[in-house]
Amino acid sequence: MPHHSLQTAAPPVAPQEAKPMPVTGTGPVIGRALQILGAFTAQHPHLSLSELARRSGLPVSTVHRMLGELLAWGALERDGQGRYRIGLRLWEVASLAPRSQGLRERALPHLEDLSSLVRENVQLAVRDGSEIVFIERIGPSGAVPTLTRVGGRLSTTATAAGLALLAHAPAAVQDDALARVIPRHTPFTLTDSGRLRAVLAQVRTCGYSVSDRQLSTETLSVAAPVMAAGGEVIAAVSVVVRHGSIPVGALADLARSTSRAISRTLHTPAAA
Repeated sequence: MPHHSLQTAAPPVAPQEAKPMPVTGTGPVIGRALQILGAFTAQHPHLSLSELARRSGLPVSTVHRMLGELLAWGALERDGQGRYRIGLRLWEVASLAPRSQGLRERALPHLEDLSSLVRENVQLAVRDGSEIVFIERIGPSGAVPTLTRVGGRLSTTATAAGLALLAHAPAAVQDDALARVIPRHTPFTLTDSGRLRAVLAQVRTCGYSVSDRQLSTETLSVAAPVMAAGGEVIAAVSVVVRHGSIPVGALADLARSTSRAISRTLHTPAAA
């Protein structure tokens, strides 16, 4: 697959901080609780009472009243400085999400095999609208630093996993993703919707995707789709290496081999 790069370089833009998920209104109790939980992000995992109020858009008195119940249930905890953080009970419940639980369990042995071969970052991602969510990541010691984490979200257009998933998404999803303003992370980030459509068509033809320094100037990633029994693409396996360290063709062969192995495990009755 040919590499793509922009003709006109522009100063890189730092990845934007994930914003709290909006919840309309402040009426129902559950809505207010979700606004409080949605105030936490990867960049702000520990928040004080006043910070929770500001980031959730709720009055301090309202947040203070609800914190007791959230703490009692285990949705939140307090750290040594008295700030609040997401509780273990909430993580425990979230880990039951069916889109990640069975898929991750069956994919993990194959991801570990791939990681042991390349000794670099190996990831498994699923699509959620115009974004991808990483449900597994293996980063051996010495692997190139990445901007991804388990549970983290990124747009579908800047990563190999995202491109692999977007290429097989419904046309309406593709149109929505390409109609959005695409942030430029590096001088090599593809932001033109026409060029991205051509890349998506090429991904469907060759069976893998490449993100060459689009998210970080140090990295190159290659991904291949994982298919359910009915042929639907439900996830993508990606390998992230230091740019120039491993040929794209070799990475593509490994990613496709791993994605096919995971797909086969999902076709068995035990995976249903």
